[in-house]
This record gives sequence, structure tokens and C-alpha cells, in this order.
Amino acid sequence: MPTTTQLVISGQSKPAVLAKVMSVLGEAGVNIKALCVPEVRGTAKLRLLVADMETARSVLKADRIKFTEETALLLSLENTPGAFKKVADLLAKSRINIKCGYCTPSREGKRAIVVLTVSNTDKALTILRNQSLDEF
Repeated sequence: MPTTTQLVISGQSKPAVLAKVMSVLGEAGVNIKALCVPEVRGTAKLRLLVADMETARSVLKADRIKFTEETALLLSLENTPGAFKKVADLLAKSRINIKCGYCTPSREGKRAIVVLTVSNTDKALTILRNQSLDEF
């Protein structure tokens, strides 16, 4: 199961914040592969997977858009009811907290691509790899 680096942009949940980030990345030609935009009041954390991390870092810094980076797990699960339950149960039994998660079906619709940040990435990798849940 692969891991990836995810950008995390914290900012006020108000009009135009997301548009600004999308504009900066779009004008630089950075393709967004995955996006998580939670509905919150106050400060929100926008999470992004991008195709060109170096360019994304550069243009966000140039525009003074503050961001951090975090490691995220990438899973490819069957796109069927209960597939994610197995992952959640395995992590819960090992006392690993899922901090953030989002998913999308693959183009064919038979798989679901899941992005997770967890409290213990190394332990989660070992647990999930041993269960052969990753079929990327």
C-alpha cells in the first residue's frame, strides 16, 4: 500500500478562500488529484493531493498561502458495502485513530480509492499490508 504526501491548508471558512487556493494552483498548472473540503465554522483544514508537489509548494509559498504536509495512506478497496468497515475495524482493534479520510470510486467503478491520515502510519501500514487490502 503506498503512502503519499498531502498538503494541508488551514484557513478561515469563508467565501473566496478555496477559490484563491484553486486559482493559484490552477494558474500554475498544478492538477489536483484528490480534495477534502469539510464543512466547518471558523478555521477549516483543506487537504489536497496534487500531481506536482514541487510546483504546488512553490506557488503557495509565493502567494503567502500557509500550508503543512502530512503523510497519507492510499488504499484501493472493492467498491462494495462494508469494504471500508473492514479497514476501520482493523485500525480500531489496533488502537489507531483515523484522523481524516475521504474516497472516490475508480474510473471503472469497481474499486474505491481511499485517502487516510491516521495516528500511527507505520503501524497502520503493517496491519493493512498484512490483510492484503491494497490492490493498487
